[in-house]
Amino acid sequence: MIDDGLPRIGVLISGRGSNLQALIAAVGSGALKARLAVVISNKPDAAGLAHAREARIETMVVGQRDYADRAGFDRAIAGALRTYRVGLVCLAGFMRLLGPEFCDAFPNAVLNIHPSLLPAFPGVEAQRQALEHGVKVSGATVHFVTPQLDAGPIVHQAAVAVHDDDTVESLSARILEVEHAIYPAAVQRILHESWRIEGRRVSFAGSRTP
Repeated sequence: MIDDGLPRIGVLISGRGSNLQALIAAVGSGALKARLAVVISNKPDAAGLAHAREARIETMVVGQRDYADRAGFDRAIAGALRTYRVGLVCLAGFMRLLGPEFCDAFPNAVLNIHPSLLPAFPGVEAQRQALEHGVKVSGATVHFVTPQLDAGPIVHQAAVAVHDDDTVESLSARILEVEHAIYPAAVQRILHESWRIEGRRVSFAGSRTP
């Protein structure tokens, strides 16, 4: 296990891993000063696992069907992350709700990226929800993870205009571009700036290093 003094991140995925690729690219360019220590998927056929292996990142599969309940599944993933000495966990298309046991294992140290301006349109198919609701602006949100669905304190948001001729696919594609930009930037701030949570508000106070 490499120990280069960099903050260690664990990434949880379930599918293609496009936000994982954005994190990998940010680490490679130096925009994100961290080490991606392990990528864990709950699905053995997740395409993101191949991206991780290409980047020479350790991978694991932890399937929920191997455990009797969600608490057991959460404990298994938390244990795997501890094995890799992970200090921050990033969800990148991880399609499982994490329970109190997992969140308590990594307090204020689990981030997610969601394709809407939370608290609007939590859960799945947020882009479809936005179109059906007729909003003129949607976007993406980086937030801390709590046991409640897409309800944790907000770290960063970016807006995306909704066009009259948008489809779910076209809106999703534009939001995804924004996700790829703001997720690594938000992770960098959480790792390398001073911040605090007051109520639901996340406040930053600048760099922790000279």
